[in-house]
Amino acid sequence: MATTQQTQTQQQASSSRRRPARAVAALAAAALLAGTTAVTAFRVADADGPTPVPQLLAFLPWLAVPAGLGLLGALLARRRVLAVWGAALVALLAWYTVPRGGDHDPAGSPVADLRVLTANLQFGQAVGPLVDLVRQERPDLVFVQECDPACMDALTSRLTATHPHRRAVAGGGPVGSVIHSRLPLTAAAGVPASMGQPGAVIEVAGHQVRLQLAHPSPPVPERLTTWRAELEDLRRWAGERAAAGNAEAAAEDTPVILAGDFNASRDHAAFRRLLDDGRLNDAAALAGAARRATWPVTGAPAPGVQIDHVLVSPAFTARDARFPAMEGSDHRAVLVTLTLHR
Repeated sequence: MATTQQTQTQQQASSSRRRPARAVAALAAAALLAGTTAVTAFRVADADGPTPVPQLLAFLPWLAVPAGLGLLGALLARRRVLAVWGAALVALLAWYTVPRGGDHDPAGSPVADLRVLTANLQFGQAVGPLVDLVRQERPDLVFVQECDPACMDALTSRLTATHPHRRAVAGGGPVGSVIHSRLPLTAAAGVPASMGQPGAVIEVAGHQVRLQLAHPSPPVPERLTTWRAELEDLRRWAGERAAAGNAEAAAEDTPVILAGDFNASRDHAAFRRLLDDGRLNDAAALAGAARRATWPVTGAPAPGVQIDHVLVSPAFTARDARFPAMEGSDHRAVLVTLTLHR
């Protein structure tokens, strides 16, 4: 009898110790789930929201970590409502994170291939690695962002033999941008922005293709309005090209390549509108690499997202998307092979 009473006393004491631990686990789980849900709600609502929501939306796939910890805490706390909440949130994040894309079949027959490279050089610090990459991979078009005057001079000198044609917007720091091409370029007005966004027209196997470099402002708190406006300007420009053809090239339904550092991922509503309303496809997604991270490249394991893109009109298919690292830059380059269809 004494042994039974002693056992019951020990069980009661153990249960008393577990209650505070479970309460702490429940509070921690609720906090994690509430914070993650608040950000995810903007994704569900197809909105980017105020700071810090756009900055956190960029890393939406990584929100599965606090959501998963919240679910674990709910299970340890034995709180059924919290556990259901956590499971639903993890499932929702997985749904948004699963890469979508895959190639499509344009009606026309293929006429030519184009290899396109876009690279952010982080204030011109990765000139040498970019030149090496261009010489190794031999892309037809090279879209370069954050190229200061010294960077421009170096690229002009070192790429003259292979990519002598260029259209540039000069500027210091992150402002300068340039398109280098193996084939002749015709001048075209770029989309105005706080950083350089040159434009051009190229002829490929008798077909004109409109080129536009993209480098809208980053969504830092003090420039959030500018970020939205400049992505909207790119969306409007792409929509006009799709709806009416390119008047500058004097051709209907002129194919478009819009490439660069968009400072936005597919989890930003402003970028999704650019794809939907601009009638453009993400070449990396077409090639099955929709979630490969391009920034930040720090040399240490860190969460990353894809903010560098090559967007193309439906006249293109894409394959062989790769993301080479460049020493000196915090971005990976994006290299894709496109096929232009008649």
